Amino acid sequence: MWDGINRRRFPRANYKCVISLKSGGDVPKILTAQTQNLGMGGLCVMLKEGLDLFKNVGVELLLDDGKSPIRCDGSIVWVVKKNSPKTRDGVSYDIGIEFLDIKDVDKKRLGVAVDKALGPS
Repeated sequence: MWDGINRRRFPRANYKCVISLKSGGDVPKILTAQTQNLGMGGLCVMLKEGLDLFKNVGVELLLDDGKSPIRCDGSIVWVVKKNSPKTRDGVSYDIGIEFLDIKDVDKKRLGVAVDKALGPS
């Protein structure tokens, strides 16, 4: 497990929602998955393929609040390769993404979703 998990500035909530990631390059690739957890500063997603550390990606996050997706840029801040019997080659990747340039209105939506998922404190 990533050793910085206890040093996060923002708490993470177990919150499942659909996320699409768009990686740049000569041939942009779009990956769609479900988040493992979500916080004000970023998220964790499990993918069938790894992404390069510190690579910037486009993020589209569909919360269950009935509103349009949140769109922002993100940076891959950690990647953990794991054995996974659920994938064809037996490997999956936990990927941590830090949100970049996210709009204030979208930060508020994230805050509501995270607070709701965390429950009363």
